[in-house]
Amino acid sequence: MKWIKFRIKTITEAEDILISNLYDIGLEGAQIEDKVPLTALEKEQMFVDILPDMPDNDDVAYLSCFVEDNDDVDKDKILKDIEEVLEETKSNMEIGEGIVEVSETEDVDWINNWKEFFHQFYVDDLLVIPSWEEVKPEDRDKKILHIDPGTAFGTGMHETTQLCIRSIKKYITPETVILDVGTGSGILSIISLMYGAKSAVGTDLDPCAIDACYENMESNDIPKDKFKVMIGNIISDKAVQDEVGYECYDIVVANILADVLEPLTPVIINQMKKGAVYVTSGIIDTKENEVRECMEAAGLEILHIDHQGEWVGITARKN
Repeated sequence: MKWIKFRIKTITEAEDILISNLYDIGLEGAQIEDKVPLTALEKEQMFVDILPDMPDNDDVAYLSCFVEDNDDVDKDKILKDIEEVLEETKSNMEIGEGIVEVSETEDVDWINNWKEFFHQFYVDDLLVIPSWEEVKPEDRDKKILHIDPGTAFGTGMHETTQLCIRSIKKYITPETVILDVGTGSGILSIISLMYGAKSAVGTDLDPCAIDACYENMESNDIPKDKFKVMIGNIISDKAVQDEVGYECYDIVVANILADVLEPLTPVIINQMKKGAVYVTSGIIDTKENEVRECMEAAGLEILHIDHQGEWVGITARKN
C-alpha cells in the first residue's frame, strides 16, 4: 500500500500544538522526529533493545502525517490545509521554518527501516547476529546466537538483557533448569541452553512470543523438547503457576520492569528450588533500592548488584 507523506519542519516547543491543530483538520497519528534526549522514565516505559546513539539536541523537529494514496485523496487540498494550520499557529507562537515536504512511501519502509540500527555485536564471548547479516569467516568458530527479533521483541542489545546474560552464565551447570519470565523472543533461555543448561521454560503475556521463540530456537539448533513456551500471567493466574510448577527451577530470570518485578518476586519464589538463583534486570537506577528491598522482604539473599548505563541487574538467592 502506498501513502502520501507530509513532513513538516518545525521546532520541539511547537510539536504538541501543531499535532493538536493537525488533528483538527483530520490528520491523526503524527510521527515525531527530534533529538530530545529520552528521560529515565521514558526509557523505562519504552524498554526496547534498539536505542541508537543520538546526536546533540538542536531543537529542530519534524512532524510527519500519512494519508493513503488513492483516487479519492486531494493531495493539493491537504497541503493547503496544512499550510493554513502553520500560518495560524505561527501567529500565536514560534514554529521555526514551517516548511512542508510531500513524498510517497510504502508500508515496507516502516517495517524494515529499524533494521539499520541492529548489527552484529558481542556480549563478552558471545556473538549476537541478526538473520540479515553474514557471519564473518574469522567469527565462525565463536559461540554465535542467530536472532531474528522481528519488530516486537528484544535483540540482546539492551543493557538489561546483557546484564542478565552475564549473571546467568555465572550460575549455569549441566543440570540447570531455568524459568524465563517475560521470555519475549526467547533470547535468555536460548543462550542458557547454548551455555549448557539442561532445559528451559518461558512465560509471556504476548501470544506472538511462541512463534518468535520457536523461530529463534530453530535458527540456533535448539530442540523443541529443551525449551517450552507458555502464555499467561504467572503473577496472578494460578493455572499458569501450576503448569510452570513449584520448587523445580535452579535459575529464574526476569528481565522485566521494576514495577512488575515487585509483585512478581513474592510469587516466583514458590517456583524456585531451595538455593535457586533469581536473576533480574529491567530496573532503572532510581528504582534499585525499591526492588532490592522487595527481594529482601521476600526472604531472598542479595548476591550481587550490577550496573550498565542507567540500568541495574540484581541477582539473589533463595536460601
